[in-house]
Amino acid sequence: MTGEARDDCLFCKIVAGTIPATIVRETETTVAFRDITPQAPTHVLVIPKAHHENAAALASADPALTADLLREAQAVADEDKLDSYRVVFNTGAGAGQTVFHVHAHVLGGRGLHWPPG
Repeated sequence: MTGEARDDCLFCKIVAGTIPATIVRETETTVAFRDITPQAPTHVLVIPKAHHENAAALASADPALTADLLREAQAVADEDKLDSYRVVFNTGAGAGQTVFHVHAHVLGGRGLHWPPG
């Protein structure tokens, strides 16, 4: 069910504390941690504690939690003193989503060109 932790979800296990992560921020509704394969000097994943498969599912089910996620992305950027940064949501395997628990990638600290490659 949407919102409930899943035993087979890597990010639900990070939220539960059964898998370690380098956590940089935590709120009542979100957790932010360093990506294990960073693509930029700052590469932090911001996730909701509640399980939602992707950004579209989260936005549909819980707009307030979607806003929390984006506020935390800004807080990560502020803490890392980023003047500019990118927030990316990959939705679906064809877009590069590999963990099916919605997560925002906060990337910064280097030039980010468009289109991404």
